[in-house]
Amino acid sequence: MSESGEYVAELIGEPEELELQEEDLSDPVQNQKYYSASTNPFVNSIFPVLFLDKKMKVLYANMACESLFTGFFTLVGNYFIDIFGRAFEIEDIRKNRETIITGENGYTWKGKAKIKSRNMATVQTRVYLYPGEFNSKEPAEFVVMFDDVTEENKRLLRSVFMSLLEASILKDNDTGKHINRVNLYSKRLAEEIFRCKNQNYNRIDADFIDNIGFLASMHDVGKIGTPDDILNKEGPLSDWEWQIMREHTKNGAFILSTYPNPMAKEIALSHHERWDGAGYPYQLARDMIPLAARIVSLADVYDALRMQRTYKPALSHGLTILRMREGKDKQFDPFLMDVFLSIARDFNDIYENNKDEATK
Repeated sequence: MSESGEYVAELIGEPEELELQEEDLSDPVQNQKYYSASTNPFVNSIFPVLFLDKKMKVLYANMACESLFTGFFTLVGNYFIDIFGRAFEIEDIRKNRETIITGENGYTWKGKAKIKSRNMATVQTRVYLYPGEFNSKEPAEFVVMFDDVTEENKRLLRSVFMSLLEASILKDNDTGKHINRVNLYSKRLAEEIFRCKNQNYNRIDADFIDNIGFLASMHDVGKIGTPDDILNKEGPLSDWEWQIMREHTKNGAFILSTYPNPMAKEIALSHHERWDGAGYPYQLARDMIPLAARIVSLADVYDALRMQRTYKPALSHGLTILRMREGKDKQFDPFLMDVFLSIARDFNDIYENNKDEATK
């Protein structure tokens, strides 16, 4: 039994095997012949659908369902709770069990599932179960339909915070496509770290990569609270102006404190911390600095060096690499620096392909 099955076995009890009649209808290969387009309205459906027997074993999965869960599960021939046990809240599992046993609500049930693996980004779905109504040859007792709301939820959530980001961009009119490039650098660096399979950096999975590819852009959102005369000042800042400027890290963390993924707050608060503890706002050092913030710090500095600003000229890719090498073990996580140097050409490609109009 899988880890999911062990997790819920005590709650729901171990499933029993189906009794065999003339042929074993629980056999996924033998059973497929019953599910033709003429008798099964879900064969070509865009909605992911499962057929279950009375013991909740999966008899059939349409192509939409197989496609949705590719990389997560083997569906046909396994038990529904064994597959999806960890994807549901415990209360949802109890309700599902009561529905099957008691026939509550006419054997209909709905819940929510969050399916996650290290190699695949999380899928969020609404789940509906109801009795199967097929001809006499059909062995299915129940139909389960999934409504994939992953992109819908992500779009709604991110659109709210994009409004804040746009407001901060209007304040700092010298940044161009900086935030877009930082997203791309950070995602590329996270992908390469994941590929390296270093156990000390195993926090990085498919969700981490997807999230940092959006949230890296939020690193300076706190500048929305920085006075314009300081933010857009030509020339160096005075000591007291630097003190005010540095407050953007705390302001950003406050603004992003309602974002459901803590990565957002971590990046905003800690992307100016340094590996040697000489950064700000809290002088965190080494592994005390959240990993996402360490990644964004490196990406942000690379792009800042490449950009022409009102107070500095742009540096070439080669000179930028030389400058950043000096920061290994000081400003930057040494392992991240090694990974960065191995894909530095990709950073240059990202910059060249996403240049600001004035520098093309």
